[in-house]
Amino acid sequence: MRRDLDDTLQGWPYEPEPGEVIAREVRARDGRMVIQVRVELGVLQMEISGRPDSLKPHGFSTYLDYLRYRAAGRGQAPGGKAPSWTMSPEHCTAADRELMQFHHRRLAWLTLQRYDKALLDSEHTLALMDFIAQHGSDAEYIATHERLRPLVLFHRTQAQAALALERRKPEEAIDVVREGVDRLLANQHREEEDGEPDQGDFPNQPLIEQLRILEQDIRKNFSVQKTLREQLDEAVADEDYERAAKLRDQIRARARR
Repeated sequence: MRRDLDDTLQGWPYEPEPGEVIAREVRARDGRMVIQVRVELGVLQMEISGRPDSLKPHGFSTYLDYLRYRAAGRGQAPGGKAPSWTMSPEHCTAADRELMQFHHRRLAWLTLQRYDKALLDSEHTLALMDFIAQHGSDAEYIATHERLRPLVLFHRTQAQAALALERRKPEEAIDVVREGVDRLLANQHREEEDGEPDQGDFPNQPLIEQLRILEQDIRKNFSVQKTLREQLDEAVADEDYERAAKLRDQIRARARR
């Protein structure tokens, strides 16, 4: 039996542009679809749902599910207060492995323009980061992962905006992008308050600029001046509550469509 990758690599050269991810979705021998990402020395192959490596850690769908189970089953301390639960070094290593797997697959989904899948993987990564922020083994371990949060927020915003445009809802896409900018700004302010390093280590600003360019492109391409949500913010600021109520009704009606 052949065990080399020659057939897989033939006709699929590794010649990426800077920052480019080379990915494809293919059918495996058993009929299931998988994702392949071309790397310099071969190919990464990932499942399209669940964990990218198809494993079920301790019988759970993801390692995050297992960690939540462990944290929830920590018992009760005297007096009825739940004791704190902290990740062990083994937990940290396994969590990092899952984060890396979802990172590779998220980038592949974005490259393949499968924005619904990219959004799901972004949400999972952010949920795992939230868990680490609450139960991480030490402050340095937590801070290391928080440095990655802006990029995941950026990817989630990209996916949400693209999905809105696929549904032919450019105003919704603009609102999503503006909310993404606000989240990145809030994240940047937290870093500054915590005395973290500057933008050289936390590249929020370049990500924010990319989102602002995206917003302007959407406005130009779809001739959108002000979204209903922007008009609502203006009405509230002007204390024009009658107009604000009408705009809220329009926003609710749009959400139901």
